[in-house]
Amino acid sequence: MSARPAAAARRPAAAPGTGRVRHGARSEHVYRRLRDAIHEGRFKSGHRVMENEVADWLKVSRTPVRDAIRRLEAEGMLEHAPRNGLVVARLDRQAVMELYVMRETLEGTAARLCARHASDMELLDLAELVERERQIQGDPEAVARHNRRFHEAIHRGAHNRYLEKSLAAVNDSMWLLGKSLMLLPHRAQAALDEHARIVEAIHRRDPDAAEEAARRHVRTAQRERLKRLFPESDS
Repeated sequence: MSARPAAAARRPAAAPGTGRVRHGARSEHVYRRLRDAIHEGRFKSGHRVMENEVADWLKVSRTPVRDAIRRLEAEGMLEHAPRNGLVVARLDRQAVMELYVMRETLEGTAARLCARHASDMELLDLAELVERERQIQGDPEAVARHNRRFHEAIHRGAHNRYLEKSLAAVNDSMWLLGKSLMLLPHRAQAALDEHARIVEAIHRRDPDAAEEAARRHVRTAQRERLKRLFPESDS
């Protein structure tokens, strides 16, 4: 008599929901890969995104691809184009300016609240982040990654969950603008000085100065971004 049926009988049944977990993990993987491709400029504005091509690229079925695409569409990173299907969203100059207006408002508010509510440990962390940023100047990729950590630390220090959610949504849209400005040496150095001023104001528990420093930081980034995206325009 074959031992296979007995072995099969001893095999534990899959835990309830296991298939859904695996599917969710695959969808998240596809979502992150597509988002990275948009952020890194491999999928530029107007690039047509097709389920079958993404599935072939990532060696997955079309179901997690479909879920990831729906999520990116809901976040505004993908849009329907006449006669072209689903494409990476296009942002004209006005849309970019509107996006930066929102970012300036939210980042300014985050810095203001951080100056009021950050713990002593969070203040120490911010000072250490500025010092670390100073040490990695000259490594553009490291500076770009560190820039995200710096801003997220201020967002957490604001201690406002709804503000954090709003900032996360705006930052998702920022991915449509292409590669980080921190990859530019002159911008990385300027941002370091701007970050230091923001943290100095937060350490003084000066909400007005912290907000103004954060707003000025975003406005400077906006001018640089507009100059690079729309060189023919006077920004």
